[in-house]
Amino acid sequence: MLIRRRVALAVAIAIALTLALGRSHSLAQTPAAARPAIVFSEFIFTSAPFRHCHASTLVELPGGTILAAWFAGEREGDPGVAIWGARRTAIGWTAPFQLAREPGLPSWNPVLFADGGGTIWLFYKYGSSQHSWVGAYRTSRDGVKWSTAKRLPDGILGPAKNKPITLANGDILAGSSVESILGWTSWVDLSSDHGRTWHKYGPISAGFFHYGVIQPALWEAAPGHVKMLMRSFHDLRRICAASSDDGGRTWSAAKPTTLPNPDSGIDAVKMSDGTVALAYNNSATARTPLSVAFSRDDGNSWSAPLVLEDQPGEYSYPAIIQTRDGLLHVTYSWKRQRIKHVIVDPRVLGY
Repeated sequence: MLIRRRVALAVAIAIALTLALGRSHSLAQTPAAARPAIVFSEFIFTSAPFRHCHASTLVELPGGTILAAWFAGEREGDPGVAIWGARRTAIGWTAPFQLAREPGLPSWNPVLFADGGGTIWLFYKYGSSQHSWVGAYRTSRDGVKWSTAKRLPDGILGPAKNKPITLANGDILAGSSVESILGWTSWVDLSSDHGRTWHKYGPISAGFFHYGVIQPALWEAAPGHVKMLMRSFHDLRRICAASSDDGGRTWSAAKPTTLPNPDSGIDAVKMSDGTVALAYNNSATARTPLSVAFSRDDGNSWSAPLVLEDQPGEYSYPAIIQTRDGLLHVTYSWKRQRIKHVIVDPRVLGY
């Protein structure tokens, strides 16, 4: 009887370990001391009616459901590329479904945003290339039923990759950027009337670097004082930072930080306790590893990174939010074949 019990216990342990390793390859690669912070790691889908996917975004809906979106199709820039999405309910992710499509033109970089007034925004871009992008959006109250697509005003592209923020005074501030043949520059689009009209401010550039900084991630350090981190081109190889003391209307020049960047997207969120969480590739040359770091002083210094992925391949373009229960949710491109979703409990790390 004792032998049977020992065998049964050994089998149960083996099954539990197998399930844990199968559920999250990245969990197995995380340093032992940090593993408990990763609550869950999963693919949003394992099969889909497209070959290529990239540039995910996510938002918490009013009922607590998570909505994610990304662009997908045969390949990036193909005319058939559309915006796809899925919802995570109590029983898992729904099958992918289309959220937006522009006939004959590829769609790019969706951005989901809850404005605090009960409206969910889906921003996206469309056009044959980044040089010809047009900004567009749809809105929803529940993340299920959506308005018809509308174009943003001429000259306003909307958020380039990362979610807007709502400032203490109620203004909506979106980090935008332009990738033209003349150079890369960051901008912000600001609305003081709940998204009915927009004004563009900038540019924020990296001095003499021709191809400089794009895709800002924003947070408000104090009322009216906004900080920005940006992706940089290959010659800089560092995440760059800028700040504004007037609610986003004027900005300092972009300056390199100590954080590496391999010309890849980043995202940040200011948590409920004031800590800033940053999702990024902790490398100057490769889109691996993918990590999350924390700052208690609004980006002046950063913690050692929590590793989400560190195997060979591309793990890139993270999006990060904090849900009402205090957990961090991160989605990102997994080798551009799938979108992965990871839940992190910052309290395990002391945040």
